[in-house]
Amino acid sequence: MSLLSVENLTIGLPSGGDRPNAIEEVSLTVAPGEILCVVGESGSGKSMTANAAMGLLPPGLPVRSGRILFEGQDLLAKPREEMRRLRGSRLAMIFQEPMTALNPLMRVGDQIAEALRVHGAGADAARRVPELLEAVNLPDPANLARSYPFRLSGGQRQRVMIAMALALEPALLIADEPTTALDVTTQMQILTLIREVQGRRGTGVMFITHDFGVVAEIADRVAVMQRGRIVETGPAAEVLNAPRHEYTRALIAAVPHGTPAPREPVPPGPPILTLKGLRKTYHRGGGWFGKGQSFQAVKDADLVLHRGETLGVVGESGSGKSTLARTLVRLVRPEEGEILFHGTDLRPLTREAWKPFRRQIQMVFQDPYASLNPRRSVGEAIAEGPITHGTPRRAALDRARELLRLVQLDPGAMDRYPHEFSGGQRQRIGLARALAMEPELLIADEPVSALDVSVQAQVLALLADIRKRLGLTMLFITHDLRVAAEICDRVAVMQRGVIVEQGPTAQVFDAPTHPYTRALLDSIPGRGWTPPVSG
Repeated sequence: MSLLSVENLTIGLPSGGDRPNAIEEVSLTVAPGEILCVVGESGSGKSMTANAAMGLLPPGLPVRSGRILFEGQDLLAKPREEMRRLRGSRLAMIFQEPMTALNPLMRVGDQIAEALRVHGAGADAARRVPELLEAVNLPDPANLARSYPFRLSGGQRQRVMIAMALALEPALLIADEPTTALDVTTQMQILTLIREVQGRRGTGVMFITHDFGVVAEIADRVAVMQRGRIVETGPAAEVLNAPRHEYTRALIAAVPHGTPAPREPVPPGPPILTLKGLRKTYHRGGGWFGKGQSFQAVKDADLVLHRGETLGVVGESGSGKSTLARTLVRLVRPEEGEILFHGTDLRPLTREAWKPFRRQIQMVFQDPYASLNPRRSVGEAIAEGPITHGTPRRAALDRARELLRLVQLDPGAMDRYPHEFSGGQRQRIGLARALAMEPELLIADEPVSALDVSVQAQVLALLADIRKRLGLTMLFITHDLRVAAEICDRVAVMQRGVIVEQGPTAQVFDAPTHPYTRALLDSIPGRGWTPPVSG
């Protein structure tokens, strides 16, 4: 008998949308000891199906028909109090963003103990909390239990969420995009941990993802969702290697393969950017950081970037990639070293002397929603920089319309606001805003890390096209080596502030010389799987 059986589930939407139902006649099963991956783009209904199983649907989304059977009992027919007792004890969920799921005002050990206490196992909390933290491979469990969530890394917070979910040894674990935007090494650790837990305890796992690389790493079976419907199901090997539905084939085709494409050599000439001995240290004056502590984010970095070239800077979170990028646009001031742009050292320049270079060096940020002013229309956001630098308002707005076309958005969207766009569309707006200044050097800081693979592929193709058409030089920051292989001519690998290896992308991927680079490459999800050639 199946542990979980979703039968012909239909969930309605408020009137006025582009379709009447969010979920249409969805059926799937999870057996004990099985990992079912539910795959699809944002908006396909993956998380809504999981939330329905957990009894966490928001108000206004009625279940119109169907059943959700758990151990033979219909969860949709259970009273609220009974669902509360099941959640955490027999059913558990790992949420996509642990920082929003964890209470920022409670120590992580207290939060795990609370889950035990609510379900009547509080007497064992003192013993169980360190055991659970150790079981998810967290260092120094006793001290970490006394930490607040903001003191932990993203991977550590995700492990705390897994520890909470496993506290009462549930029969079914639902993992909602638990590795999105994590470093490849942390991602691999989380995937390995879930697989170990599933094997050790016989837990059934419903694993939600948009990444077929993750599917290749962890899945026993796969269900593919598109616009609220399941379009294909089957054993993982069958779906991965012989997909039947065109949507499945399109998703697989969008996965970066991690194999560097052949590239034309960059024409020789003087470098546009040279970094020499760049060093940045963050000083922590007290509080929870610890009095007088310091952290060297970038240590003696040397880089050369030629005109028309894309240089990738790769590494885990905390390796210094973003700090390095921010020094180039003066968001961070390094203490030592040289930043030579066309031979001029930008580091010692005054604010006034730096201003002419602001047009020539632009940045696309990781989170476009946070970097766009929610009170400004996108047309105003794109035109603001040129207007500040003396371009007449009408000419700047006309240029904004042209740029929206360039990034494949409707110029009629000029008067809309950031919240009215999807994540991929907002990233295109951020790119248009940077291009409005007609820069020579574009710095892209993790611009696709949290996007669906299909949207990611579109943004990467757009960047490659714009780079070719406009002759842009690009510094591309990423933790995903598959993306680096897709777009970069050369890569520099950073670890704890130090550039440990750099060279042509194909050379670094085929014959890495540093152990850290080899570890990153070995952690690419689904690295042993070769996607089928699309017909």
